Amino acid sequence: MRVIRGLHNLRDEGRGCVATIGNFDGVHRGHRAILEQCREQAARLGLPVTVVVFEPQPREFFAGAQAPPRLTRLRDKVALLGECGVDRILCLPFNDALRSLTAGEFIDRVLIDGLGVRHLVVGDDFRFGCDRRGDFHLLTEVGQARGFGVEHTRTFTIADERVSSTRVRTLLASGNFAAAARLLGRPYRLGGRVVPDRQLGRTIGVPTANLPQPTHALALQGVYAVVTELSDGRRRNGVANIGWRPTVGSERPVLEVHLFDFEGDLYGERLTVLPCAKLRGEVKFAHFEALKAQIRADLARARDYFRRHPTDGADGLQHPAAGADFLQHPAAGAQLAAASVGDTHDDSLPLASAPLAREAVTSDSSAGEPADHDDG
Repeated sequence: MRVIRGLHNLRDEGRGCVATIGNFDGVHRGHRAILEQCREQAARLGLPVTVVVFEPQPREFFAGAQAPPRLTRLRDKVALLGECGVDRILCLPFNDALRSLTAGEFIDRVLIDGLGVRHLVVGDDFRFGCDRRGDFHLLTEVGQARGFGVEHTRTFTIADERVSSTRVRTLLASGNFAAAARLLGRPYRLGGRVVPDRQLGRTIGVPTANLPQPTHALALQGVYAVVTELSDGRRRNGVANIGWRPTVGSERPVLEVHLFDFEGDLYGERLTVLPCAKLRGEVKFAHFEALKAQIRADLARARDYFRRHPTDGADGLQHPAAGADFLQHPAAGAQLAAASVGDTHDDSLPLASAPLAREAVTSDSSAGEPADHDDG
């Protein structure tokens, strides 16, 4: 798969494709249904599939800190799109120059002169252009005149509910990781590279791996029981704090994770963290001693959670228990049939359908209100 940054990097030999346009934040099952439509047309026409995305995402450009939190970083989005069979990703910088294009200019410069699009798959509510004239009807008219087909996306639903990035954010903020996984087609995950920090955790016998997070809004914030996957594929249960560490302070959001029963140097390693249950919200304590006591309580609660919902069943399967659902890889008899493209995890995860305590909801006001419409 090729990632093309900016129209100026398009080459004539790469023109001609089946394309779709969007944020594709989270690359959830609704997005995958769109990509399947693209692959069907690409196979019929003998052309590559191209996805057009924007960086930053348009709502981030216009709304800044008030934009909805991202589900996936650009690098993770690129990897997930590649796993879905995308051949090329055109990443356009969303800036004043791009936002100033009229609908007609966008069609000419990006779709026709840039990509040489032969077939376009977009939502029938898709809007674009500074003149607000760009919509599905205009694309259809221009396509008929300029020789490319236009097809609207099929709505993808689960249990009669439309799958959207907004819905996934809402489920994550509410601590319903099981339902979020059903919409994503995989467990929600975060990650990053471990960097040195102040090492305060070592002073109380709770060393943490610190993974700086992007400075935009976070989809999760608080303390969670997690499963962490190391770069060599090993997994460890543990506890993670996601946020701004209000008691000790932080210049940028951090994911810091403590791995149970682990010894070793993780500096420089890239870790994948899979939240399973929300323990509590992020709270500013009056002094460090109070924080230490709470950390001990968090560790005990997380160990108890994994004791009651083990990640490795004796028969290789998980057995449902109160307060948690279980996601398994389809090849192992998962409850999510055909849900996961590129999901390489064959171990079951005990994903909670609600926070472990009411306090986990009421103490965290930082998650914010979900957007009232989908921006994915």
